[in-house]
Amino acid sequence: METRQETRTAYDTFYIGGSWVGPSTDRVIVPIDPSTEQPLGGVPEGAEADIDRAVLAARRAFEDPAGWSGWDPARRAEVMERFAVEIDARADGFVERVSSQNGMPVAVAAQLETGYPSAVLRYYAGLARTSAFEEVRPGLLGGSVEVRRLPVGVVAAIVPWNFPQALSMFKIAPAMAAGCTLVVKPSPETVLDSYLLAEAAEAAGVPAGVINIVPAGREVGAYLVSHPGVDKVAFTGSTPAGRSIAEACGRLLRPVTLELGGKSAAIVLDDIELDLASIGEGLFSSTLLNNGQTCFLGTRVLAPRHRYAEVVDAFTALAESLPVGPALDPATRIGPLATARQRDRVESYIARGIASDARLTTGGRRPQHQDRGWFVEPTVFADVDNGSAIAQEEIFGPVLSLIPYDGVDEAVRIANDSEFGLGGTVWTSDPERGAAVARRVATGSIGVNRYVPDPAAPFGGIKSSGLGRELGPEGLMAYQQSQTVYR
Repeated sequence: METRQETRTAYDTFYIGGSWVGPSTDRVIVPIDPSTEQPLGGVPEGAEADIDRAVLAARRAFEDPAGWSGWDPARRAEVMERFAVEIDARADGFVERVSSQNGMPVAVAAQLETGYPSAVLRYYAGLARTSAFEEVRPGLLGGSVEVRRLPVGVVAAIVPWNFPQALSMFKIAPAMAAGCTLVVKPSPETVLDSYLLAEAAEAAGVPAGVINIVPAGREVGAYLVSHPGVDKVAFTGSTPAGRSIAEACGRLLRPVTLELGGKSAAIVLDDIELDLASIGEGLFSSTLLNNGQTCFLGTRVLAPRHRYAEVVDAFTALAESLPVGPALDPATRIGPLATARQRDRVESYIARGIASDARLTTGGRRPQHQDRGWFVEPTVFADVDNGSAIAQEEIFGPVLSLIPYDGVDEAVRIANDSEFGLGGTVWTSDPERGAAVARRVATGSIGVNRYVPDPAAPFGGIKSSGLGRELGPEGLMAYQQSQTVYR
């Protein structure tokens, strides 16, 4: 049940088993607007008993012989397409709630937190219609072999605050297409938008128990990860949290998909035309998108030494051109960081950069025109050593480290000198040359003159950036298990 007072939104139930049910405790999550530092409302905080109910509902929906997992995939696709329509119908609400909770500029939220999630849902509905869930192969020892691709079961989907709807759908859409059921745990920082998602699922006629949503904190999330009724875990978040989840799933022999942190390289080749009028938007979206709170961003910018001053000037000008302001202002390009704790973290890295041999070219402060909110100016450091903390550790804020290199071989070596391997870009006037360099970078995904995770392609990291892949047909396979029938 939803209630409103002024601009505050409050709920007093969870969406479990296709119904709105009361919580097991009186604990409340109060999301805070990072632009104003004011409370936005409140929702119940899930406890272990609420997780138990949600997992039981998902288990019953999965094991029902006439239920979701046994439906023809085309029938599941019909429901998923209705779900996408209902999400689109709530687009304005999603934009407002996401931006007001995590500081994402509304111009970004309108692209990536509304149309993008429904596009992912429609993509997997299409795969459900066209994928082969069973095939028969000739056996080498005589007879034939039937291979069935079955849903893995009940999925625990743990979602972060930076792109709550897009990253929820990275898990929900392929799991639904495969025939799985889910318990979704949103981050405490972004809970109000999850209720719109539940309302869209209910309006679309998603069968009871297929999607269950319980906002909760880290401890209850750990309980969900190890719950005996869960068959698979899908997590997006920090690398330290991912390691803990991997340890728990390893002990349980439970499949897990982990999309974790990054410290990607943006390699600027010596032939690039540094015209911000033509490439500035691409540079922005691949280095500073969502206030720098994006895992795949190329926050290490590698520039050829003989053009280094020019590259430094270009990125300094780019950072200085970005309006900083409240997330709900359509003119804002850099909004506030999601929490006071996150701002403190970013400022601590800026202080370490200033204390090092790096050169601060712009930013590094709280904007003087903002008297409240958790803002940090877009910040650029030049002359950065790739071994320094600001080059090696994920800052998760609007901070760029510019590093010089001599020759492409050194650029590739520096790009690969990282514990992470999630994203990256190569900037060049010769796309074929750029693709050749991109193939040498040890990372899960990389773009040439652009970076946009495409729903049709696998997305995920190597090294400390994670395990497994989301999106693409590979994302569907992550929610399936094979059964072989010898005939």
